[in-house]
Amino acid sequence: MFPYKTQMAHQLLPADHRTRLDYCQRVINLNLEEDDFPSKLVMSDEAHFHLSGHVNKQNTRFWGTDNPRIIQETPLHPLKVTVWCGICVDRVIGPYFFEDAGGNAITVTGECYRTMLREFLIPSLDELGLEHIWFQQDGATAHTARDTMDLVRDAFPSRVISRFGDLPWPARSPDLTSPDFFLWGFLKSRVYVNKPQTLAALKENIRQEITNISQEVLRQVMQNVINRAQMCINSGGHHLKDIIFKS
Repeated sequence: MFPYKTQMAHQLLPADHRTRLDYCQRVINLNLEEDDFPSKLVMSDEAHFHLSGHVNKQNTRFWGTDNPRIIQETPLHPLKVTVWCGICVDRVIGPYFFEDAGGNAITVTGECYRTMLREFLIPSLDELGLEHIWFQQDGATAHTARDTMDLVRDAFPSRVISRFGDLPWPARSPDLTSPDFFLWGFLKSRVYVNKPQTLAALKENIRQEITNISQEVLRQVMQNVINRAQMCINSGGHHLKDIIFKS
């Protein structure tokens, strides 16, 4: 459905296939057991958007509709924004920019991640009823610090998809989470079209393009989470075809 590629530095480890299969089977079961499970799911992540046009996170690079196999690498521009988003069936929660008082991107630590959860995400979800929400995050250190997990478990009791969560998130699996298989590539293909020259312009482009995503597309994206879980099971736990590796 979505043409975006994700380039990873590391392939799956032998034990990862079993973890991915267990996770995907649980997702399929939840989709059968819970009424409209995709509408109860929030999938989240951060990514760095460089003014040079490079979009990445640790060990992972995101591509738009360009063919990454024929593009020459260019030196990274030091100017970037670090953006967090959560995806639901009817909205994108965010963008939230991790930055200091001067508007400069900062490293996502456990402390600043918890600030985002308390002051931004949880208030944004209150109207939906937190008791029904399944919240997904990957295994980044800031996400899985003890204080962070305590906060997440308190906000989403028995409904945390994460390393150390109620439903363990499989490592090295950007193909299974909607920010990674959809949002970052979608934004990359659009926010650089007018060649923003400043971080403020780049941030405004990110905000605008997120606003332009329709509820119909978001519903399809979140249904694709279920479809991808089934495809992963069918493949024996291997990465899906939109994952590529550095040569």
